[in-house]
Amino acid sequence: MATELARIGVGDEHDVLVGRGILDEVAHMVPAGAERALVVSSGTVPRVVDRVVSALSQRHIDVLPVTIPDAEAAKTAEVASGLWSRLGDAGFTRTDAVVGVGGGAVTDLAGFVAATWLRGVSVTHVPTTLLAMVDAAVGGKSGINTAEGKNLVGAFHPPAGVVCDLDVLATLPRADYVAGLAEVIKAGFIVDPVILDLVEADPGAAARWDGPATVELVVRAITVKADVVAEDLRESYLREILNYGHTFGHAVEQVEVFRRRHGEAVSIGMVFAAELAGAAGMLARDVVDRHRRVLGMVGLPTAYANGDWPALHAAMARDKKTRGSRLRFVVLEAVARPVRLEDPQPELLEAAFRAVSRPG
Repeated sequence: MATELARIGVGDEHDVLVGRGILDEVAHMVPAGAERALVVSSGTVPRVVDRVVSALSQRHIDVLPVTIPDAEAAKTAEVASGLWSRLGDAGFTRTDAVVGVGGGAVTDLAGFVAATWLRGVSVTHVPTTLLAMVDAAVGGKSGINTAEGKNLVGAFHPPAGVVCDLDVLATLPRADYVAGLAEVIKAGFIVDPVILDLVEADPGAAARWDGPATVELVVRAITVKADVVAEDLRESYLREILNYGHTFGHAVEQVEVFRRRHGEAVSIGMVFAAELAGAAGMLARDVVDRHRRVLGMVGLPTAYANGDWPALHAAMARDKKTRGSRLRFVVLEAVARPVRLEDPQPELLEAAFRAVSRPG
C-alpha cells in the first residue's frame, strides 16, 4: 500500500516522488500523448519492471522492454546505438517516451538515449538503488563512458519525472545500499548538516533501507540536489558543488576500470578533497576528521592504499571541471560552505594523496 508521497520539485523542470509502495505512479509521470514507451533495465529487478510495464499498459501505452548489460558496462556507444536501432525499428516519434528502471548506469544511459533520439524525447526514471534515487536519476544529467573517462559524452536532458519507491530497496545488497549513502552524506557536507547529524545519531539505522530516518535522509539529499539544479541546470558554476569528492573519486573508478562501486570511490574522494583543503589551510582539522568519522560509521571506505598517483593525476586532468591544464576541485571552507580550489600546487595534491593513502 502506498504511503504519503513527498513531492520535490526540481525548479520548473520536473518532480521527484518519494514514498513507499508508489511504483504505479510512473504511469502519471509519462507525458500525456505517449503511445509507446521503451522500458530500459538491466534485468536485475524483474519484478519492478513488471510493475512498471503493467502500470504503463493500463494507460494503453505500448511497451517495448529492453534489457541492457549491468552497471557501467551499459554505458557505451555500442549499447546506446543498439537502443537507437530499437527505437527506429519500433517507429518511435517525438511524442513517445523512454523509461529507465534500475541503478544510476541505467538512468544515465536511458536519459542519454532519450536526449539524442530525434534530438530529444521524454524520459521518466524509476531508480532502484539508493545512489540512483539521490543522485543519478535527479537533475537531468545523462551520459556514457569512453576509454578516456567516465561520462565524457552526454547531454543535459531533464526527465519528465522520477519515482523513488523506497520499498524496492528491500532487495538491494547491503554493500550497494551503503555505497549510495556516500551521495547522501555528500549532500550533508556541502549544504545540509542535518544529514550528518542524523547519521551520527544512529549510524546503524542510517545504513538500513528501512531505518527510521531513511525517508528523511533521502528527501533531504534529493532536496539539496533539486535546489542546486534548479539554480544551475547546465552546470555553469553552482552545480559543480554536487561533484564534491568526484574528481578524485572518478579517477579511482577509471584507474580501477570501474570495478569499485561509485559511492565507495566518492567516499574516498571526499576524504581526499577534505585533506586537500586541510593541506591548503582552508579547512579545520576537526572537519577533515569528521569526514573520516561519518563515512566510516556507515561502513564506507576512507582510505585508498597502494594507489598509482601518476595514473590518478592523469585521470583527474580529464575531469569535467578542469580548464586547460588547470585542475579545479570543489572543497570546503567549513561544513555547508563549498568553494573552488583552482590549480592547487603539486605538493598540496601529493600531501592529500599521502593522507588518503593512510588508514583512517
